[in-house]
This record gives sequence, C-alpha cells and structure tokens, in this order.
Amino acid sequence: MGFTWKSRRNYLIGLGLAAIAAGCNRVEAESGGDVAYNWDPARSESVAGVPTAAVQSAIQARLEGEAPADVAPDLWKHVDVLYKAYDGTPLWMDSKGPIADRTSALIRALTDAHSDALRLEEYPIAALAQAIAAVRHAESPTAEQLAHADVLLSSAYLALAEDLLSGQTNPKEVTNDWHIDFKHEKLDSAVVRSLRADRLDVGIARMRPEGTDYQVLRQGLQELRQVVASGGWNTVPEGKPLKVNDRDAPTRLAALRTRLAAEGIAVPADTGRVYTRQLSDAVSQFQAQHAINVDGILGAETVKSMNVSADFRLAQVAANLERHRWLPRFLGERYIFVNVPAFRLQAYDGTGVALDMKVIVGEEYEGRTTPAFSDQMDHVVFRPYWNVTPDIQSKELEPKFAQNPGYMEANNYEYWSDGGTRRIRQTPGPKNSLGLVKFMFPNSYNIYLHDTPSRSLFQRDVRAFSHGCIRVENPNQLAQWALGWDEARVEEAMQRGNDNRTVRLERKIPVYIAYFTAYEKDGRLHFGNDLYSKDEDLARVMNPGARPSAAMMQQLESLRKLVEG
Repeated sequence: MGFTWKSRRNYLIGLGLAAIAAGCNRVEAESGGDVAYNWDPARSESVAGVPTAAVQSAIQARLEGEAPADVAPDLWKHVDVLYKAYDGTPLWMDSKGPIADRTSALIRALTDAHSDALRLEEYPIAALAQAIAAVRHAESPTAEQLAHADVLLSSAYLALAEDLLSGQTNPKEVTNDWHIDFKHEKLDSAVVRSLRADRLDVGIARMRPEGTDYQVLRQGLQELRQVVASGGWNTVPEGKPLKVNDRDAPTRLAALRTRLAAEGIAVPADTGRVYTRQLSDAVSQFQAQHAINVDGILGAETVKSMNVSADFRLAQVAANLERHRWLPRFLGERYIFVNVPAFRLQAYDGTGVALDMKVIVGEEYEGRTTPAFSDQMDHVVFRPYWNVTPDIQSKELEPKFAQNPGYMEANNYEYWSDGGTRRIRQTPGPKNSLGLVKFMFPNSYNIYLHDTPSRSLFQRDVRAFSHGCIRVENPNQLAQWALGWDEARVEEAMQRGNDNRTVRLERKIPVYIAYFTAYEKDGRLHFGNDLYSKDEDLARVMNPGARPSAAMMQQLESLRKLVEG
C-alpha cells in the first residue's frame, strides 16, 4: 500500500481567514478551566533591537518563498494564513527576542509528542535548532534571522496541532473502511484557541483526545516500550489444549507462568507438570484482557495471542492512539459509541456513561463486516418487520425454503412486492430476527442497532455472528434512554404495541461505530480481536512513532536546552 507521511489532509487548517481574524481580535478573556485564552502577540516597536516593521516584512518575504525542506508545502500555506490573521506580527518574539516561556512550552510539547506515538521526524527539529541558534548566538540578529526562527516555530506548532487534533495519517490511505467524518470548523478554532492560551503548554495538551481510553493507551505505550527495550516477552510452546489438572512438560508450564507474569498477572508457584486451578484462573484473566472466550483452557487461540510479540503490541497501541485522533473531538452532548472489536456499546450523556452493554457485530464472512462510520439516530421502530436483503434472500433463505417447504411458514417469513420486485420479509413478533425493536440512524451501509431473539449469544466473549448490523444486549434500556420513556412504556410497545410502529426522536442522537483493538476496560489496557484484519497496515505505518530513535530524542533535548539556556 502506498503511503506518504506528508500527505496532510488539508481539511484541518483550512483556517477560514475571516473567522480566525475575528477570533484572534477579541479582547475579552476566554475561560477554559485552569487556563485563560486571552494571549495576543506582542506589538512592540522592536524585536531584539530590530524594528518590528522590518521583521514583519522579512516574515512576509519568507512566506512568499518556498517551504523549508522540513515543512510540507500544504502546511506552509497554513502558516501563511495564520500570519495574515495576525497582520504579519511575529508570534514567538517580543522586544527581547524569542518569548522564553512560549518557545520552551512548544519545544517541550514537541519532545512529549513521542508519548502519543507521533513520528518526530515530521517536525522541523533540525532547522528549528539552527534558526534559534543563529538568533541566540548573533550579537545583533537580523530581521531575516528573527523572521526565519519565528516562522519555523509557527510551522512546528501547526504541524503538532494538526497531528494531535486529527492524526498524523490520512485514514483513507491506510484503511478503506473508516468513514467517521471530522468537524472541521471545530478543529480550525481549536488550533487558534490553543495558540491564544496564556499557558501554551496547557493549550497544547488540551488538543489531545480526552477520556480515559486515550490516557490508558498512552500509559500502555510507555510500559510496552520498556518491555520491548528489555527484549520483549517469551513465547509459550504450542501443544495440546490444557484443562485443570491436565499434565504437561514442566518447561511449557514454566514458559506459561513467565508469559503471564509479563502481563502483570499473578501466577502460582511452580506446579511441576500440573495445570492447576490457579494457573487456569490466571489464563482466564489473560483471556478476558485479550477478547478470547474465557474458559481457562490453554488452547490454540490463547497460545497464539500470548505469542504476539511485544513489538507488535506496541505498534498496535500506537495504531489505536491514532484512531482516537481520527475521531471528531466533540462527539455530542448525548451520543452512542460502539467499539466493534470490544463487542461493546456505551451511551453517553452530560454526566458520563449512562449505559454500557454487550453487542453482537458482523462476522467476517462474505463481506458481512460492520464498518466504522457515524450518523444520526432519528427514530425507533417497535415490533419491526425484517426486510431481508437480496443477498441473504438468494444465498440463504430461498435455498432453505427449497429444502424444507415448511421452514418459511414456521419462521414467519412471507413474500411481498417492493416496487415490483419480489422480496422476502419476516413478520413482527418474538421470532423476528430483529427482535422487538430496532434503532435507526439511516446510512448508506444499511446498518442499525436492534434486539435479537438469540439471547444466548451474549453469553459468549467473542460475539461476531451477525450479517453486519449490531444486536444489543439490553434493547429496553437503550429505548428508555433514547426516547426518555419509562421501562413499562417501552415494554408495552415491545410486547403488545402496534406492529412496525415508528417513534421519532425529539432530538437526533449521534451514533459512532468505531474499530479499536486496544482500549480501556475497568481501568486496564485490553486488546480486542482484530476481527477484520485492519491492524497490520496501520501498525506498520505507526511503528516509527511507537519507537522513536535515541538520536531524535537527543536532538530534541539539545533543542530544549538551547531554548531554555
């Protein structure tokens, strides 16, 4: 797959000039918790002894030239727009030269970008060091030297802001199945707002995705880096499946205990050849943290997961940090979030998680996957028909009808005319494959949430059984939350109400169907099942950011000392 790091998406810092100018020219202070947003660039008469007008002219001349080698051409255009919003005023200089606290905050933020698994080579570190050194070491820096340093600082800021706010990669280049759109105008304002923070370090930090998931992933990244640096973890030899009290080679069981301990799982003392209950319980804990059916049996799937290298897990965490940056920064006041590999739905309101339930997602079979996308839920249908898709009709149901003439009537199927086309549908009722309620957010993928009569499937830990739509564990609770009804009213509509009854929501609810194979659960890092084999390409692309070179870290440290010295 072809990929270029510098194919920036151009929809982050479209930076509508009028909007930015209006925002930046406001004189009132904005509040943002523990930081105010009322900074404006100094408009002193001179910068380090050079008339400010001369520095402004030098900035304009520099921006009219070609982009520096370390700055992408499209980002260079955004730098130009940013300066125009401030009438060409230097953004990182005051009467004494570089503004110490703000330049230091930016360099420290660039250094800390490795904790987000961002590729540090994307930032103009070497050029920035040369430019700042030229200003620092000159007895009387020229307007051109001051302008060059200021422009490179702005370039680094915009590059970092774009990466934190929307990711370092274009999702369309590394996957064909991520269709969650950004709120571009909110990202634009976030870039300018953060620059206006009185404490720039806090302003930049707030460009990261919020929430426990992202923080747990960042922590997991650091821990896995330490594991990789120490040589990774051992593998567990393949062998026969082991149940409690089974016997096996002591060397294999010793390898198992060592591998479990590497995950921070408490393991029993040496038990020789016996696969004890305590060891089985430890394996169950590993299974629960890796989306494997929890049975305590050391089977092939569990061993395969244990033998995934620490290097790949590290890159996998980096990939999932990037997926978080692909999401809109503001998901809504009330919204539904489904993580497909975690088989989990959460409904959020202003106070946090209001609902948390299991889901069943699409099985990877003949393209029946559940895509990553977002849309707006606008209605609920009680006691729905299931209008069978042409594909399921021809490949599954009609062959069953031919083999068993009584199958159609026994399962409440019927033919109906859809614009002259003979289609199959299942009538409402407890046998209906959609259960007694479905939740609609019209989309081009024909995906929705629904009840199911197959309740036993929720007892499984790996739940990829559907044709692509998403079955929910607690449909009554979800309907209560979405509609604002009480339990009795929802139950009446589901059990005894009119067939195919549509109820419109008073306010649409955003629904996000996402794909995260590393995520937080109960305060711990869990790894999901890469159901649709989407990790490999993104993990490969993100691996350089997951493992920054010692040389690059040293270069950043030298730059920090230069700025703060």
